[in-house]
Amino acid sequence: MAHALPLGPTARARRLPPVLAVVAVVALLALPLAPGGGGGAHPADAVSALAVLYCALRLVRDRRRPLSRTAAVVFGLPVLGLAVAAVGAVSPGAGPAGLGRYLQVFVLVPAAVLLLVRDRADVRLLTWSMVGLALWQGAVGVHQYVTGTGASYQGEPIRAVGTFGPQDVMGMATVVSLGLVCAVGLALGRTPGRQRLLAAGCALALLLPLALSFSRGAWIATAVTCAVQLLLAGVRRALAVGAAVVAAAAVLVGGFGVGTAMLQERVGSITRVTDAPDQSVTDRYTMWAAAAGMWRERPLTGVGLKGFPEHRDAHASLALSSGSETDGAGAGYLRQPLLSPHNMYLLVLAEQGLIGLMALAGSWLALLVLGLRALRGARRDEGSVPDCAVVACGLLVWQLTDFAYADIGGPSTVLTAVCFGLAAWWALGSAAREVPER
Repeated sequence: MAHALPLGPTARARRLPPVLAVVAVVALLALPLAPGGGGGAHPADAVSALAVLYCALRLVRDRRRPLSRTAAVVFGLPVLGLAVAAVGAVSPGAGPAGLGRYLQVFVLVPAAVLLLVRDRADVRLLTWSMVGLALWQGAVGVHQYVTGTGASYQGEPIRAVGTFGPQDVMGMATVVSLGLVCAVGLALGRTPGRQRLLAAGCALALLLPLALSFSRGAWIATAVTCAVQLLLAGVRRALAVGAAVVAAAAVLVGGFGVGTAMLQERVGSITRVTDAPDQSVTDRYTMWAAAAGMWRERPLTGVGLKGFPEHRDAHASLALSSGSETDGAGAGYLRQPLLSPHNMYLLVLAEQGLIGLMALAGSWLALLVLGLRALRGARRDEGSVPDCAVVACGLLVWQLTDFAYADIGGPSTVLTAVCFGLAAWWALGSAAREVPER
């Protein structure tokens, strides 16, 4: 009788799922940044480039067509507007730098995720890695709040920022929000009972660090996304999870009094736009007006990639402050200039004009429409909604909602690229629609 020979290291490596290259990108976001080192590339960015290269080498080795015609159109749309905006950049170096960043986030890394994810098991592996990252960052953030070692908020070092530091106060909020969306998707979709219970528990645990991030944009985007996920999964299946979330929020805030006064003030500031808004709200709306002014000046092509800081003062009113103050979480006091409007749609409109916005937003809208269509088809064919569909559509909805209050920037931006890749896999990947054997 013939005996199977043990596999060598090369053979064993080939049997590993290719999606591990993307999981490594997610895992590296758990590394702490050096105090005061908020700028520059993060190790996760470097590994994302290696993942794209790895994907390209696999395509060459396997000699297979990289993308379907529909996927090529969806990923090719943003390149048109980016190329035009790069030509009109304010400096020779700004154009290639901005072009590379946009291509990384919205074209190259999402396409690599689409091609490296083979099936729904790979999606679950990647999704759980995002939940794990969120739990780690959330645990660090809660510790910062409890011990008073977080970023400064209203003069107190209590703002939860995880390992991202005060220079990227949105980093932990983004990671925790996306992890919560992933957990809700796993809890609502068709998965084994134990996994659903574990995912629901993770979602409840992530509510606390999300609240302690004091990020109004993340709160709004997460609330909207979870409501959409509940509707997508079906009302009957979602009632238990929704009731548990409401009960947990009531216990955390009402029962234990977790940050009650400051949280109430922060929530109230969301709607306080004209009636005594705080300076951060004033700065945000002032920069939005400045971005709109840049677009009116050059409606078709915008002011060029990375052109917002150069043209900001010419279009902003005197209500704009000179910068935002950061302190705490292991870093010293620093005043950071306001270099973006904190609204992705207005940033694209200002720097890329109508051509760029229609191309980029058109790509996102296509992913959303195709993803929802695939979800409806899966519900019809399988009798229920797969967890992968709820996760992928939820991540896309979260990004598109959060873009109304934030733009790309910081280490967590690479996670945005992974989210668009998962959304593209569900909307464009043929394997996403295959019904697994029961």
